[in-house]
Amino acid sequence: MMMKEDRVVLPYKSPLSSQYSTICDLPLLLSSYCLIAMASSLTFAARRSKPTLVAPARPTPHEFKALSDIDDQESLRFYRSVVYFYENDPSKEGQDPAAVVKDAVSKVLVPYYPFAGRIRERPGRKLVVECTGEGVEFVEADADVRLEDFGDTLYPPIPCIGELLCLPESNKAVVLDRPLLYIQVTRLKCGGFIFGFQVCHNMVDAPGLTQFLTALAEFARGAAAPSVQPVWARELLNARRPPRITHQHLEYEPVAKPDKDKIRPGQELLHRPFFFWADDIAVLRRSAPQHLTARCSRFELIAAHVWRCRTAALGYDPDDEVRFQFVVNARGKSNPPIPEGYYGNALSYGFASAAAGKLVGEPLGYALALVMDAKARVMSDGYLQSTADFLVSRGRPRIQVARTYLVTDQTKAGLETVDVGWGKAVYGAAATTTLATFHMPVKSRRGEEGIMVPIGLPPWAMERFVVEMERIKNEPALQVGISSRL
Repeated sequence: MMMKEDRVVLPYKSPLSSQYSTICDLPLLLSSYCLIAMASSLTFAARRSKPTLVAPARPTPHEFKALSDIDDQESLRFYRSVVYFYENDPSKEGQDPAAVVKDAVSKVLVPYYPFAGRIRERPGRKLVVECTGEGVEFVEADADVRLEDFGDTLYPPIPCIGELLCLPESNKAVVLDRPLLYIQVTRLKCGGFIFGFQVCHNMVDAPGLTQFLTALAEFARGAAAPSVQPVWARELLNARRPPRITHQHLEYEPVAKPDKDKIRPGQELLHRPFFFWADDIAVLRRSAPQHLTARCSRFELIAAHVWRCRTAALGYDPDDEVRFQFVVNARGKSNPPIPEGYYGNALSYGFASAAAGKLVGEPLGYALALVMDAKARVMSDGYLQSTADFLVSRGRPRIQVARTYLVTDQTKAGLETVDVGWGKAVYGAAATTTLATFHMPVKSRRGEEGIMVPIGLPPWAMERFVVEMERIKNEPALQVGISSRL
């Protein structure tokens, strides 16, 4: 690994080196492939205890609580994973992190007692939580590996993640009649530990998960109660009777000829992180029309750029429809307002589409306008309520992902701030990526803040993708169409 100052040789600028900002020729490209291969060649077997159920520390109500019509859509029937890496803290000598977390789990399950229950399905595939107080699954483990063995830069998929989580990773899962949380704390031989957490997505979205984990961390640090009291109120996001669909919801409609997709579930993908720092974002702003960049966000700029590069790299036919979808948090935007402490799913999906040839043949401003228009539509009055009406009317369908770039912005979710008593995590974010990716906050050792976008592509497409992403160094090239292979 080539090192200089505090950045490593990775696409754009990683937090650890500054000798190269991007991979721009074949030898460096191949060496980057080797770097990723070395990081993913780590192998170890965690020695796991027998799973136990952790129940609430005190008796809790036995009742049925219906999930909202946003919560129980088919797309959310899986377990979402987050993983935290914590360094050794000499001041915690003699304290077992697994015992600390386990005790905090039992305490947090008192105010958040629905998590200790089980999901049941009623007629019409309506999901409810039976608050049984049975508890959540907990595993403690040990691994003969050090924190530094995972590499200088952590990003999803985390190496050997199957040894650090209770469940196999999947974007589909049975969620009925089983624990809603699975937790594993793995002690490392360096004195650090890894906190792997999996939660049924029907129960919680990213802001809600942050709220729950923050409360758990507060109990772990000795608090008597969470700083934010949980609010159920799922009826706020139920469909109207009768449903009144007032917006288009094309994210649930299938694309024509979905078999022409170039990425399929289970396909072997090469995963690499791409970093956007302030100077990279400034280049993107200068490369699009001022009337757009004056009001667009960093997320919109980066997403539009990556969508174009990804489309070109995958080599779709010019007339193929390609899509961009992203998750929008409705907190602070919906009417009626969502109360503070609400931890259910308050999300909808922005949607944009274009012919592949036009998307990559036009300048960056074309893609940016599509992304911005999509965000404006999903944030318009009544969109989330219309989504609930649509889902109930159509039998709670899954979102469609064929020929789709699906992104969640986690730069403001706050997942990385969870402190269970060992300080801020070295890494605290998604454990894996499947067909979706994330915008994740990152900071260099010099304090420079940026955004990391982990990308998974077939190896042949990753090579093309790196070349297209390299065009950010040649600013005028972004003002015209991509030199694509369409």
